[in-house]
Amino acid sequence: MFSSILVSADLTLLEIALCTASAVVCGLMISLSYKAVSTPSRSFALTTAILPVIVMVVILMVNGNLGVGVAVAGSFSLVRFRSLPGKASDIAVVFLSMASGLACGTGYATFALLSTLVICLLGVVLTKTGLFNQKPTLRYLTITIPEDLDYADAFADIFDEYTKRADLTSMKTVNLGALYELRYEVFLKDTSKEKTMLDMIRTRNGNLTVMSSLMAPLGTEL
Repeated sequence: MFSSILVSADLTLLEIALCTASAVVCGLMISLSYKAVSTPSRSFALTTAILPVIVMVVILMVNGNLGVGVAVAGSFSLVRFRSLPGKASDIAVVFLSMASGLACGTGYATFALLSTLVICLLGVVLTKTGLFNQKPTLRYLTITIPEDLDYADAFADIFDEYTKRADLTSMKTVNLGALYELRYEVFLKDTSKEKTMLDMIRTRNGNLTVMSSLMAPLGTEL
């Protein structure tokens, strides 16, 4: 069904132009569709738009050379160690950009365009329908307590009153061991009483830092 537009080992100007054009279209589709469902930074949106073209150029230069291909794969792996941790959706978009660039670089322009379009539409539809949205009552609490406070039962009565469920997910010492930082995953009974719950926690932990977030803390989310 799909055939490569690269018919020989010697690249022609028309073949390069077709591969480049398909890579540009794929990059724009990926970047614009992700921007429609999320709020990426300007640099990330620009990167996903041009990444397919970069990968396409690299693959065209490899041109079937196994040794060079292994070297290119190794260089791509270094990108992981030069980047900040990102969300799972960011990683998926980067992989899609690289995959579309790889398809364009091997001459399968039609396959690259069609697969990119289908995946982008799928991502937009799933996001807009809210099929995988988290529950609106879910909160991620980060509570700082003094070292002499017994965290096991310190907030049990508060959680019983204001939450359906509260799970202690992690704990660590901060400020040279003088304080503890507790992280909870809680499901509120009534979101309108969230401030009241936080005020009660503040009176219990000596008015130290209390943070409630809709997003999972960095390091706990892929």
